[in-house]
Amino acid sequence: MAHILVLYYSRGGHTAQISRAIADQIIANGDQCDVMSILETKQQPIDWSKYQAVALGACVLYGSYHKSVFEFVSQHQQALSNIPNSFFCVNVVARNPEKRIPENNKYLQKFLTLSAWKPQDVKIIAGKVDYPSWPWYDSLMIRLIMKMTDGPTDPTAIIDYTDWQDVKAYGNHIAKLAQVEFS
Repeated sequence: MAHILVLYYSRGGHTAQISRAIADQIIANGDQCDVMSILETKQQPIDWSKYQAVALGACVLYGSYHKSVFEFVSQHQQALSNIPNSFFCVNVVARNPEKRIPENNKYLQKFLTLSAWKPQDVKIIAGKVDYPSWPWYDSLMIRLIMKMTDGPTDPTAIIDYTDWQDVKAYGNHIAKLAQVEFS
């Protein structure tokens, strides 16, 4: 039985929900899985020696990742690289299937360019539009961006573009990465 760590940065809670779904699938495979926000790791340091694989996920807002994501990967670059690892990027642009291809997703490419850590594996997961739960300025700005990219602009729209079956498949994939370390 492998022990896997799923880390994430979530702004509105959707990436956290995706991370828990990944962990649930890993556990359904019979492995152990811990889930932590990278912000939690400041109070509760990670014992990297417990894990046979790690997946780190982060959401994109306004075309970028929160600075804490880059600080975390810079601080833990060696530990992340020492075990099988994967990075998953959550963004609404991935509502278009061609933007789920790593080479076609500028947000994933931006992470790979700016990050001190170079993940061995990457995944793009479509996010969620939830205008009613966002602060008015985020809602307004994202609606303007959506207007330019032919996305939804109704201020009452709540649209989950996440392919939850694909998230389960990714959980299976992470479990297989851990088995490489385990064998």
